Amino acid sequence: MWYLIKAYFKFLKKATNQHGVHSPFVFSFVTKCLYDRKKYPEYKLLKNYRDQLLKSDAVIEVTDFGAGSRVFKSNRREVRAIAKHAGANFKRMKLLYRVVSYFKPKEILEIGTSLGLATAALALPKTGNITTLEGCPKTSGLAKKHLVQSDILNTEIITGDFRETLPELLQNDYDLIYFDGNHSKEATLDYFEKLLSTANNASVWIFDDMYWSPQMAEAWQHIKNHPQVRVTVACFWLGFVFFRKEQAKEHFKIRL
Repeated sequence: MWYLIKAYFKFLKKATNQHGVHSPFVFSFVTKCLYDRKKYPEYKLLKNYRDQLLKSDAVIEVTDFGAGSRVFKSNRREVRAIAKHAGANFKRMKLLYRVVSYFKPKEILEIGTSLGLATAALALPKTGNITTLEGCPKTSGLAKKHLVQSDILNTEIITGDFRETLPELLQNDYDLIYFDGNHSKEATLDYFEKLLSTANNASVWIFDDMYWSPQMAEAWQHIKNHPQVRVTVACFWLGFVFFRKEQAKEHFKIRL
C-alpha cells in the first residue's frame, strides 16, 4: 500500500493536463475522450450492472492463475466483495466506455473477464465484437449470466488458463486489447510480446494497474521502450499504448 501511495504522488508531480500536450492526436484523445464530461445514457446501464453484483449474496470458490490478491486471503470469496475490490470501479467503467466509443474498434480482446464489469463497458458501445479470457470457471459463469441479463450479447467468454487459451487467438487482428488478467511483470510482458503480431497501426492497447507493484512499473517501462510502441499515455491506473508509425515517439502522463 505504501508503495502505491508513493508511486501516486510521484506520478502527480510529473503529470499534466491537456495544456501540456503538443501532439494533435494525443490532445484530441485527452480532451474529447479522457476529459469528456458528458453524461451518457449508457452510464446508467453500467451502474445497474455493477449494482447487481454489489447486492449479490453469492459466495464462490475462485481459481486464481494470476499474481494473487492484496485484499483476499482465501479463494472462497463473496461476489459483492469481488465486485467492490477486484472489479473495475464505476469511474473506470465509464472511462473504458468512452475509449471504445471514441476509437470505435471492430475487434476487441480483453485478458481477464472477472465478473464482467470492464467487459460490459467495453462491449456496450457496440462498435464491434469482444472476446474476453477468464481463467476461473465460477467468475466466468457469473459474467456470462449478468451480461446476458443486461442484454450485452456481443461478447464471447473463453474460459481456461491463459497459457492455453491465448495462443489460439494469435492469428487474429485486434483493434483494442485490454490487459487485466495477471498483474505480474513476467506474465504482462509475455502477453505483450505474444500479442504484438495482432496489432495494426491504429490499435489501442490498455494496461491496467501499471503501478500495482515495482515489478509492474518495470514492465510498463519495458513496454514504453519497445521499438514498435510509438506513443503512451499513462493515467496512473491505466496506461494507453499506440503503434502509430506516423507519430514521433513520446510518452505522456495525464491527470484524470
